[in-house]
Amino acid sequence: MENERTTTKTIAAKKNAGYPHNNKPGGDSLAAYQKSLENIFAETGSTKEGLDEQSVKTKQAEHGFNELETKERDSVLKLFVETFKDAMVLVLLAVATIQMVMGHAAESLIIFAVLMINAIVSVIQTRKAEGSLDALKSLSAPMAKVKRAGMRLTVPARELVIGDIVSLDAGDYVPADGRLFEASALKVDEGMLTGESIPADKEVMDINGAVPVGDRSNMVHSGTLAVYGRGEFIVTAIANDTEIGKVANLLDNALAKQTPLQKNLEHFSKKLGVGILMLSGLIFGIQFIRMMAEGTTDIGSGVLSAFMFAVAVAVAAIPEALQSIVTIVLSIGTKKMAKKHAIIRKLSAVETLGSTSIIATDKTGTLTQNKMTIVDHYLVNGQSGSFNAHPQTWSSDEQRLMQVAVLANDANINMDGHEVGDPTEVAMIAFSNKINQPYDELRKAYPRVADLPFDSERKLMSTVHTINGEHLLLTKGGPDVVFGRSTKVLIDGEVVPLTNEILENIKEKNEHFSDRALRVLAFAYRPMEAAEALDFDAEHDLILVGLMAMIDPPREEVYGAVAEAKKAGIKTVMITGDHKTTARAIARDIGISGEDDLALTGQELDNLSDRELDAVLERVSVYARVSPENKIRIVRAWQNKGHVTAMTGDGVNDAPALKQADIGIAMGSGTDVAKEAAAMVLTDDNFVSIVSAVGVGRNVYDNIKKAIAYLFSGNLGAIIAIIAALLMDWVNPFTALQLLFINLVNDSIPAIALGMEKGEPDVMSRKPRDPNEGIFSGDTLVSVIYRGILIGGAVILSQFIGMVYSAEISVAMAFSTLIIARTLQTFPARSNSQTAIGAGFFSNKYVLYAVAFCSTLYAATLLPAVRGIFSIPADFGLVHFGIAAGLALTAVALMEATKLIIKRVRN
Repeated sequence: MENERTTTKTIAAKKNAGYPHNNKPGGDSLAAYQKSLENIFAETGSTKEGLDEQSVKTKQAEHGFNELETKERDSVLKLFVETFKDAMVLVLLAVATIQMVMGHAAESLIIFAVLMINAIVSVIQTRKAEGSLDALKSLSAPMAKVKRAGMRLTVPARELVIGDIVSLDAGDYVPADGRLFEASALKVDEGMLTGESIPADKEVMDINGAVPVGDRSNMVHSGTLAVYGRGEFIVTAIANDTEIGKVANLLDNALAKQTPLQKNLEHFSKKLGVGILMLSGLIFGIQFIRMMAEGTTDIGSGVLSAFMFAVAVAVAAIPEALQSIVTIVLSIGTKKMAKKHAIIRKLSAVETLGSTSIIATDKTGTLTQNKMTIVDHYLVNGQSGSFNAHPQTWSSDEQRLMQVAVLANDANINMDGHEVGDPTEVAMIAFSNKINQPYDELRKAYPRVADLPFDSERKLMSTVHTINGEHLLLTKGGPDVVFGRSTKVLIDGEVVPLTNEILENIKEKNEHFSDRALRVLAFAYRPMEAAEALDFDAEHDLILVGLMAMIDPPREEVYGAVAEAKKAGIKTVMITGDHKTTARAIARDIGISGEDDLALTGQELDNLSDRELDAVLERVSVYARVSPENKIRIVRAWQNKGHVTAMTGDGVNDAPALKQADIGIAMGSGTDVAKEAAAMVLTDDNFVSIVSAVGVGRNVYDNIKKAIAYLFSGNLGAIIAIIAALLMDWVNPFTALQLLFINLVNDSIPAIALGMEKGEPDVMSRKPRDPNEGIFSGDTLVSVIYRGILIGGAVILSQFIGMVYSAEISVAMAFSTLIIARTLQTFPARSNSQTAIGAGFFSNKYVLYAVAFCSTLYAATLLPAVRGIFSIPADFGLVHFGIAAGLALTAVALMEATKLIIKRVRN
């Protein structure tokens, strides 16, 4: 709204709010938009005829070319080496190397292959994440129309220098930042920088004080698009000194955040790595001391045996396929999210969504329909509300209002059904069609004879038509301007003088619309003589007909999504380039903002210290007219409070904050820069899809924990059995190859199947989990320990019974019990609270497939040609298998029975 825009500028001019300024040219603190044109021309050494060739070359040598520069990237080799610094990876490398030296090539090659695959995937993902800067560079206009030494030239945009004179026409991309000194009805789409969907009107004017980019009407900015009119400007900033260059700098310096799961796995891996080394060292020491106490003569063989026993412990403890399984489960989540219109660009985003506690969302297109819509009108006779859908019943006042709205209008709908034109004008023809008055029929009935195009100085548009034999000038424009040029009004078909009382009533209605954050236009007309000249003087002595009010309305489904987010303990914050009044009205309407919540503009935010912002942060639900620096500051403020923050955006100005956020969410209709910086892209630009994706993310994290618990329960069982054998001076119950087979092959399939589990009924009723929460928090650790003890106990008993037959049989029985128990453990691992039957035995068919597949793999190890590889003797028969399988089944049955007992006790 024009009156709101003016107010914003007036307030902003009172105090320098600390917006980042472009200090070139000149050395003072004023930005180019605040200086006089005379000063800018003087400081750049230019004139309206442009620079001479020698000046251009001198400036290029001094300041370089007009192209974005970014930090040097790490080499692929460096990125690859970085992946091997993880504690768990180092332990595995050591084990694999030892296995290779000891002649166990198969085992070591398997470990090396897993580590290489993980490293390659990591490097690829890192390189993809750097694509946002490449996309930003591609926004630069390839060519520019300049005037140099009085001659019109077309030159590559990279050759522009400060002081160049550049011409703009509709359809041109702006090649550099500059101050306008000519503007004829110029409109520029600056949505990529400001987030506003309506093109900005540009004019030659002075601005005093600091204002945000969206209010710098005397400037044009690199990468934006001229959509209407023409203009001419002097270049005041190039390359990284432009507004888009500042975004590039922010993007270059924004920190990519580790997800909660990545942090937890890294922290846990370090502890596990140290623990495994200590345990292996302890076991080796015990073996060595025992060997020396027994007076073993073959020291070399004894040391080797003790060392291999310690290596077996390391192999049993480390879940070699953990990283791969987590990646696969996350990938499964991406497919589920894709069905909910959320395309995941970075796998880690799936899990991060599940712990999100703050969603900082844009307004336009995400919460709203991104389409201006007529929602109210007002006629001078007091009529307001909405038109009925029967044009034949309209009063003459209603007919005249619609005639002016449709005929004094340049928008249209093309052959493909696409709406073309200014969003406010499109809203009028769409409204006309909606109420059964096809706009094209009106235009055919009353063709345009002449027109006065809209310009930002007059804030009016007028066209001439012959309607019912009368030659009429139809005018629409800003309410204050139209009121000032009107002397009469139309009331119930009669033209009467515009009295102060009538004018006050109309102004009061206009203010009422403004309080509702509606964009308002006024409509008027006057009869003309056929021979009367059409010029700007004709737009006087108008007959005021009424007002139309419009807004970009909220999506219907957003109301429920915001409420669901609240129920899930997620706070929604609106961050928009729109005006404060509009943003606050929308936020209150859809439930984001409460009565006691605050709304801040970018200027007001800049005036707050970090401590002051921290004190009010949780009360602020709306930020309006913000800059890219503001957005990053808001995201960091929430992160500093320990919140996992999601940030949405579609413009170039959003990219740094998208990268800084724990999860950046770009709109499918947005810029490539935003998409490249984001971890997730919404194909439908809808806030509802974010909330749906959060539900999927929470379920994915649950499933990852189930898979991790499944793996470590089995590993713990193996370690318990190994330590028991050591203490009782038995033979090692497993070979390293047996353990690798279980960890890499047999365990992987069930763990992945657990990633297919459906979400728990209360998944969106819980509060977001604490990002510092450990992997084994809650019931998970108790479950891992209990199931591990049951599996370990079954294996120990199996080996004890096997010792009656022979040492070889005892190893085969221990291996059989371990692999069967770990496979069947898939059923109790589906839930810590429900039994497999309670959760629906057939509800996850992939678990059934996994158990069948792993059972088949185990059966393959019993084949005569394969037995020797897995240390299963030829005399291992049905009796031995039956005992081993029975013990495994008993352990799993106890796991499920315990759940029922605990449930009854709690009830």
